[in-house]
Amino acid sequence: MQLLLVSGLSGSGKSIALDVLEDGGYYCVDNLPATLLLEVLNFLAEAGHERVAISVDARSAALPDLPGHVAALKARGVDTRVLFLEATAPTLLRRFSETRRRHPLAGAGLTLAEAIEKERMLLGGVSELGHRIDTSELQPKVLRNWIKDLLGLGGGTLTLLFESFAFRDGIPQDADWVVDARMLPNPHYEPSLRALSGRDPAVIEFLERQGSVQLFFDDLRNFLGRWLPEVARDNRSYLTVAVGCTGGRHRSVYLTERLAQAFRPAWRVLVRHRGLAADDEPQ
Repeated sequence: MQLLLVSGLSGSGKSIALDVLEDGGYYCVDNLPATLLLEVLNFLAEAGHERVAISVDARSAALPDLPGHVAALKARGVDTRVLFLEATAPTLLRRFSETRRRHPLAGAGLTLAEAIEKERMLLGGVSELGHRIDTSELQPKVLRNWIKDLLGLGGGTLTLLFESFAFRDGIPQDADWVVDARMLPNPHYEPSLRALSGRDPAVIEFLERQGSVQLFFDDLRNFLGRWLPEVARDNRSYLTVAVGCTGGRHRSVYLTERLAQAFRPAWRVLVRHRGLAADDEPQ
């Protein structure tokens, strides 16, 4: 099991960190009392969870025991890491003022500034356990990218959907990027190919003999290869690339299948063909 403990000052970005981790495939538990840490981990291990992120904050009565729990987990062979988020007092005061949130330790005669300092003191023993990030000057988008880079999540969190469609039926509403392949040679005008699809060997052979088709595919593959990492760094979870031709059976299907094949080794890839029946298999 890989365990990431997320802790830090309220308002420093723990919720953002958990969102990134959940998108990256971690099973996330928020605000777990430290006394339940070992028990919950045993349960999650038995349930088959291999990557777990747990948030522990200053409200846990057993917080002083957390360093001992971390040492025990490492001794048991659990890959345990700690991510601690912090920010300056003026930054936290501003954030709580802007969001109108109540600090979890506020009340009982404490001002907001006093609650922030009390929390910083309570978490003093946790802040030295792992990697610390000062989020004072970081925008949420930048913090997300830093956490992705730190944990090696990178672009693998993006799911690509390649779908073919027919322009005569309209552009799919779920399309993020639309590719028009109607200028390419059309197998529809070959009588022997008309009833087939872009997944059939005869159509594939026809299109791969066309220099313009291969040039178009190479340009499209290079474009996507250049810009997909930037889309992933913008914290997108899904991207739909819709490839269209006139009837949605030949050119668009062929290109969609080839793009899926090209990007599947590095990304999570899904394929859909709007113009083909579910049982329209290669012949």
